[in-house]
Amino acid sequence: MTITLSDQDKSTLRIAAYGAVALMAAAGAAGRPHKIATSGSIALGSATGLIGHVLAEYPKVTDLAGRSVAEIADRVLPALTAAMNLLKQQDPAEAGNFRGAVLVAVETAQTHQGRPGPATAAMARKITEALDAARMAVTGSGAVPEAAAGQDRPELRKAIEEIVESGFLGVSLRVRDERGEWTGSAGVAELGGTAKPPVNGHARIGSNTKTFTATLVLQLVAEGKLELDIPAADYLPEFGLDRRITVRMLLQHTSGLFNFTGEVYDDGTVVHGIPVPYSTTGKEWVDNRFHTYRPEELVRLALSKPARFAPGTGWSYSNTNYVLARLLIEKVTGRSLAEEMQRRILGPLGLSGTVVPDASPEIPEPHAHVYYRYEDAGEQQTIDITRHNPSWVSTGGDMISTSQDLATFISALIGGKLLPAPLLAEMCTPHATGIPNMDYGLGVFIQKTDCGGTVITHNGGTVGSAALMYGTPDGGKTLTAVLHWVDDADLSIAAAFQTAQQKLVNEVFCGEQADPAQPTD
Repeated sequence: MTITLSDQDKSTLRIAAYGAVALMAAAGAAGRPHKIATSGSIALGSATGLIGHVLAEYPKVTDLAGRSVAEIADRVLPALTAAMNLLKQQDPAEAGNFRGAVLVAVETAQTHQGRPGPATAAMARKITEALDAARMAVTGSGAVPEAAAGQDRPELRKAIEEIVESGFLGVSLRVRDERGEWTGSAGVAELGGTAKPPVNGHARIGSNTKTFTATLVLQLVAEGKLELDIPAADYLPEFGLDRRITVRMLLQHTSGLFNFTGEVYDDGTVVHGIPVPYSTTGKEWVDNRFHTYRPEELVRLALSKPARFAPGTGWSYSNTNYVLARLLIEKVTGRSLAEEMQRRILGPLGLSGTVVPDASPEIPEPHAHVYYRYEDAGEQQTIDITRHNPSWVSTGGDMISTSQDLATFISALIGGKLLPAPLLAEMCTPHATGIPNMDYGLGVFIQKTDCGGTVITHNGGTVGSAALMYGTPDGGKTLTAVLHWVDDADLSIAAAFQTAQQKLVNEVFCGEQADPAQPTD
């Protein structure tokens, strides 16, 4: 029987496999291990209906009585590997997502158990080996397996090594294209160390947060809970917003609202908001980097400052817009942004490495470290600021993710899996920003490449690190990367960062058609 998987089928397979493995892993630490493991062994089949039952035969509950957790895992492996092989034939990128979701389930269960017992360890080993064997299998589709693709991309390896040589501590890169998936890293994960950055480490993704948030707002628009072209004040009357400011203007950065992280005006004048790691407030930010700001506080500070322009008459990037977007989401849903993000985007896409931290300073392992250099009493100090409270930027850029999750997200978004076609079209409709070859839609930049193509992007930089996220308009080719460095108040890395971005974009989306050494404004 030939199976053609729909997008919903792929998502269901991934979620069911995660659940099955999580249940089996939990069995090793539970008082009723065989009952829980039995439930896990049949979850993949029962949750996926016809697809699951065609992929593999599932044992009856009575077949599993008295068996160990590792033995029960053996009964699920055929289904997991069959699913992996089928996905590899039909959607190689989704096969990577499937494998990642299953392995995260194993890792999460082991973390929760503290030191897992031998049964759980054996189960983890068997599942990992089976998935890796399936991943390495060459399918009839001609897709290049991930490992094979990684051996044949010297140009990508050279690009990330050159970026490190330009002043970065480390960089990790993930590319998905017609040749398969390639991942690699260069540099070091921390000062004084020798280990490379993890290829799928967690990182603070900065303003990529805005794309996640805009997507959630547009989902609420699709459901009729919000409207793009009515005053934002109708939803948030407590702030006394200018009634000319619409929901669309918040997502598009055309509201004119003051940016609570500070503004630099055309004449060079700087008007500060909250203390940030740059300019004259760097030391103050360091001293208060575990302080908690609430979203309402940031909005009220912004509203106490003069607007840059009348609503709808210009474009200016303002984190205030996206903190208001967060408050809109929470107002109309009655749930926190983190809950809605999990329910609507992270859960359905299996983005298990993505976190909405609110005010938590923690970042999940594995991750590279980031640093800040400043002067104190006439002496240079360099400190590790990997842990800090991200509420200072809030929904302007507080989320944590991985290169794998970002690739899955941007591909799903621009591939039409998260929004109805008309709203996706509005999201990607360019609005002039004044930045050469860089227009803005609703939560995404629409960028022209040096070779005349178009990419959908929204990179994000936060203190000491940045995450890059690019995709072609059909979602078929993606570039995601994480960079980290020693930051300072003078933004000393800024020029090298612009060059690094352009180098990677040209290498992945233009090949030899553009000079990767030339930055753009």
